[in-house]
Amino acid sequence: MTQANRRPSGYAKHPNYDVHFEGCPRRVRVVFNGETIADSTGAQYLYETKHLPVYYFPAADVRQDLLRPTDHSSHCPFKGDASYWSIQVGERQAENAVWSYRDPYPETAEIRDFMAFYWNRVDQWFEEDEEVFVHPRDPHSRVDILPSSRPVRVMVDGQAVAESERARFLFETGLPTRYYLPKEDVRADLLVPSDRVSNCPYKGTARYWHLDLDGERHEDLVWSYPEPVAEAARITDYLCFFNERVGAITVDGVEMERPTTQWSK
Repeated sequence: MTQANRRPSGYAKHPNYDVHFEGCPRRVRVVFNGETIADSTGAQYLYETKHLPVYYFPAADVRQDLLRPTDHSSHCPFKGDASYWSIQVGERQAENAVWSYRDPYPETAEIRDFMAFYWNRVDQWFEEDEEVFVHPRDPHSRVDILPSSRPVRVMVDGQAVAESERARFLFETGLPTRYYLPKEDVRADLLVPSDRVSNCPYKGTARYWHLDLDGERHEDLVWSYPEPVAEAARITDYLCFFNERVGAITVDGVEMERPTTQWSK
């Protein structure tokens, strides 16, 4: 195939689309069935427009003896054709869990000789000696948690369900401001524990509550981090409401704009 024929059509249609590597200064490890499958201080963040960052590992830092090549392949209009491998450790297998672009387009030639893993097809990820969840922590994202004495009120169906002058405002890059309130300042009699659990690479594991008000259940409306990661310790056991799904949140008597996100109804 000639170089001209290999030119990716994606970039012609989306000239502002970006795919690039940035170095990761952290030691990153991947564990499956008790075995370390990748261990590298040379991993790279791959940033791609409209995608979360992905770790790419030098092939030399991946346990090739535990990988089995498969016939599966996929095509990316910006990177080229990907080849896949399954992980085999003892009796367990993670099918097509690893991929690599062995002959990428010239625009992304830097990804050649690197390998990547599907996050949820392995058991554990570590940055240095700390386990991380969901996806790599983006060094360009910040989470700032600031105490505030400004009065915060949460309204649901015309009723105040929380009022506090001891809130902690959480500012996270690319997301709405979240208002975390002491449990004592929330109508606990309206809360019903939920089975839902979610994980955040920046804050930890969240647990949820429904809110029952006048016979109507607002499912998974409230959450808390009982044991957040160290960087988010300020919100330990504080409660937060989805701005997107309550009637209103006011701060200093001013109603905050209702955001539209993936968590909107």
